[in-house]
Amino acid sequence: MEASQSDDPSLNPVRNRNPNPDPAPNPLSTIISSAQVWPTIDGPLGLTEEASVDYARRFYKFGFALLPWLWFVNCFYFWPVLRHARAFPQIRNYVVRSAIGFSVFTALLSAWALTFSIGGEQLFGPVYDKLVMYNVADRLGLSGLA
Repeated sequence: MEASQSDDPSLNPVRNRNPNPDPAPNPLSTIISSAQVWPTIDGPLGLTEEASVDYARRFYKFGFALLPWLWFVNCFYFWPVLRHARAFPQIRNYVVRSAIGFSVFTALLSAWALTFSIGGEQLFGPVYDKLVMYNVADRLGLSGLA
């Protein structure tokens, strides 16, 4: 009777120690671990890791110089860095900050554009004619209609 209990794996916890209780491995993690992860969308044709840090830093800093579309370019070009959270921590810092900056810029620009276009003359009153750009030629006398 004692021999039959030791052969049963459910009764012997020492013999049935599996570090991975899930018998089916995650296919995504095996693909990521087996494939080379590159910092740029160009893959092996792109920049090295050292050059990538420099470019990501430049795109991030120049985005503050009223060029927030460079933040979008930074996020697009270094998309693999955004996808793989643990890869390239130096580059990821700049790319995540660029993504946040571009999101804030887009939200502010959209709010301004919608406020201006929906509110229009009812919201801005008589100042609206000075704010719109479609009558600049008339104001400067360039249209020949005056």
